[in-house]
Amino acid sequence: MKLSEAFRIAGEAILKNKIRSFLTMLGIIIGVAAVIIMVGISAGTEATISDQITSLGSNLVFVQGAFSRGGPNQRPDTGGLTFDDATAIQNSVSGVVSVVVEQASSENVIFGDTTLQSVELLGTTAGFTSVRDMKITDGRFFTQAEIDRKQKVIVLGSSLATSLFGNSEPVGQYVTVGTTKLVVIGVFAKKGLVGNTDFDARVYTPITVVFQKFTPSQFARFLGNRVRLIYVKVDPKATLTDVTTQINLLLLRRHKISSTGTADFTITTQQDIIQTQESTTAAFRSLLAWVAGVSLIVGGIGIMNIMLVSVTERTREIGIRQAVGATPADIRLQFLTEALMLSIVGGLIGMVVGIGGAYLFGALSGMRTVIQIQSILLAFGSAAIVGAFFGYYPANQAALLDPIEALRYE
Repeated sequence: MKLSEAFRIAGEAILKNKIRSFLTMLGIIIGVAAVIIMVGISAGTEATISDQITSLGSNLVFVQGAFSRGGPNQRPDTGGLTFDDATAIQNSVSGVVSVVVEQASSENVIFGDTTLQSVELLGTTAGFTSVRDMKITDGRFFTQAEIDRKQKVIVLGSSLATSLFGNSEPVGQYVTVGTTKLVVIGVFAKKGLVGNTDFDARVYTPITVVFQKFTPSQFARFLGNRVRLIYVKVDPKATLTDVTTQINLLLLRRHKISSTGTADFTITTQQDIIQTQESTTAAFRSLLAWVAGVSLIVGGIGIMNIMLVSVTERTREIGIRQAVGATPADIRLQFLTEALMLSIVGGLIGMVVGIGGAYLFGALSGMRTVIQIQSILLAFGSAAIVGAFFGYYPANQAALLDPIEALRYE
């Protein structure tokens, strides 16, 4: 029997029982669609997280303090990072473009009759705009000299500037932050949300002002002004590994930690974070794909079940075909082709449903979905394999029927 003839007969058999054939394919349709949608959601989440990490800036190294509990042998000059550590990294490590330190506080911001409560006040350094890829749309950012002199200046996020001043010119105006008056010297261009941080709803001031006015510490004169995180922007021409090694050795020396001691800081790069996140989401994506793949197996069992019923119903037809010269191989091919056609058509419909469902889910939920060609090919290929695997047994049963018994069957 020619393959084209087998497909023609299989098509006629499927169309003869449209409802039953559709219900048989439904398991394959759901399985293929589920694989595409699940993988699309997982890949979209991974891409969103990666974009958020990248949006912090490029070629960044993160130095984070690890505060120790202290004890009878705890030295007063250890236990985390200080603002002076950031200055030392800037001045002593080659390949560093800029170093940024951030210290946050929550304060009320007042201008005229407008009061904004619990606004995030971010104290930072002069390299903030380059490290965080922030643009000034009006005025300017504060300078290193203003940081050193603890000048009471402030830069506003775009939405906060609108809330305070409307269409008026903010630059040159004085606002009250907490109980301190600060002069506005600039307004940032709109940046939007990065993760859970709204950059446009914050105010920015020299970090020395935050240390002095908003987060004063009675231990600062002995221990230095403590900071939680230091951002280091590395020159693209420099080797990232060399820079991180230099930073590590510098901080170990400054904190008087021996090579066998436990460091009170950790150093990570953007790539480290992205790789960790990718490994986590990849495992999660594989789990989702396997869960969705169960639907394909269920669909395959449905195909086997309906094909066994079809063999029973068409026993006399099989006997007639054998009587006119059809070989067992021809009978096997006929029923195997029918099972394969059910799975292929179901797979094609599932692809359309899966792609459309992924886009619809992204539009309705607000979550990002990324359709991956690999998941489509995997799902469709799996559907075809499932059809062939679960269709072989019924096809073989049909091929093994005795022609005389088949002709007698009523």
